[in-house]
Amino acid sequence: MSSVIRLFFEPESVAVIGASRDPSKTGHVILKNIVEGGYKGRIYPINPSANEILGLKCYKSVLEVPENIDLAVVVVPARLVPSVIDELGVKKVKAAVIISGGFRETGTQEGHRLEEELKNKASSNGVRVLGPNCQGVNNPHIGLCASWPLIKSKGPLAIVSQSGTIAAAFELWAEEEGIGVSKMAALGNKIDVDETDLLEYLRDDVDTRAIAMYIESVRDGRRFLRVATETSLKKPVVVLKSGRTPSGVRAVASHTGSLAGSYAIYYSAFRKAGIAVADTIEELYDIAKGLALLPRTDGERIQIVTSSGGSGIVSVDYAEMLGLRLASLEDSSRESLRSELPTHCIVGNPLDLTGDADAERYDKVLKVLVKDPNIDVILAIFGDPIPGASEVIKKWFNLGKTIVPVYIGGGSVEVVERRKMHESRIPTFKTPERAVKVVKALVDYTKFLKMHQAS
Repeated sequence: MSSVIRLFFEPESVAVIGASRDPSKTGHVILKNIVEGGYKGRIYPINPSANEILGLKCYKSVLEVPENIDLAVVVVPARLVPSVIDELGVKKVKAAVIISGGFRETGTQEGHRLEEELKNKASSNGVRVLGPNCQGVNNPHIGLCASWPLIKSKGPLAIVSQSGTIAAAFELWAEEEGIGVSKMAALGNKIDVDETDLLEYLRDDVDTRAIAMYIESVRDGRRFLRVATETSLKKPVVVLKSGRTPSGVRAVASHTGSLAGSYAIYYSAFRKAGIAVADTIEELYDIAKGLALLPRTDGERIQIVTSSGGSGIVSVDYAEMLGLRLASLEDSSRESLRSELPTHCIVGNPLDLTGDADAERYDKVLKVLVKDPNIDVILAIFGDPIPGASEVIKKWFNLGKTIVPVYIGGGSVEVVERRKMHESRIPTFKTPERAVKVVKALVDYTKFLKMHQAS
């Protein structure tokens, strides 16, 4: 991996070219987010008509900055970007994030010409470029939010995306749930740095436990699959690939000017590389969260325990639709459960604790289920306001079974309990379907690891 890629996430100094005094301008927002994110490195606002912004001394160009610059964040009109790259070359700046739009994605002849000029300038000046037409980068672990919105929560999830909005949504969900992110990078038109470069960096990043990617195309398929396979053997990779239909392919071309290619070929290649494939943005987040934080499972036999009969039935249907096996309780487990539970509870799969269930009832049940050799995964659905649910899950979470909690219909109690679980790094899901999809991804990923360990 090129050491330059590291500069996009771990720079000791950052120049914001196009920094603005106007709070409504992107050049102001990005500078402000770097400052308020807590970045401890040197920050150099570049603006030819300002003396200072946000209390920081301004420079008319990067050539006036007396110290070395590791990373440049460029937020100037597209027509000015090529000349900025020339200055970065003179200054020996090796990495540039180009936020500016107005290139190939416009579909105009001028946009294509400008992008080609930018590409040539970057190559001749030895500047690695992320973008253009992108939403920047974020590394909360060092407070570098050269993007928007301001996300400060540190966590184990990395997101690489050709859509800035999808990256931002992913980060916001992780922040809202108290899980946090390790790195974010928006690819934009990816004239240089691409998904494989970033995957290679994240493969060895100690802060990252799972990598989520939204991609519209892959530049070098062979290299991507090689790096993806190597990465999957170290940590899980989840991909949402757009351009799956003829209309989607056309939309991809108009978004970043990418060629989408055959989705069937992509899907087959992803699976071979151990990549978990998501169908929606929510799934991209859910699966990354689950694979980062759930214990690995030795099998696919799933036992459902619920206080909501309907949620249990939905779970059974969806598990079978996805090809998972329903666990069959051992006779001794059935006897123990019947002796512990009220007679109106239904001992089976799903195991229905009914609407009057409390945390203590779940505790009694999990004590039995974690010892049952016929069970690999326990889907624990809390279908009502059940205080103390988080304490029960924490008690049994790492004791031999993969426990996947679902909290649905619990109102304000649910909010508190979900937060407590996430603070303990226990992923919790809002619907049974979302949780079951994560279980399927976990089972498939475990099979991939076992296959490679055996070979």
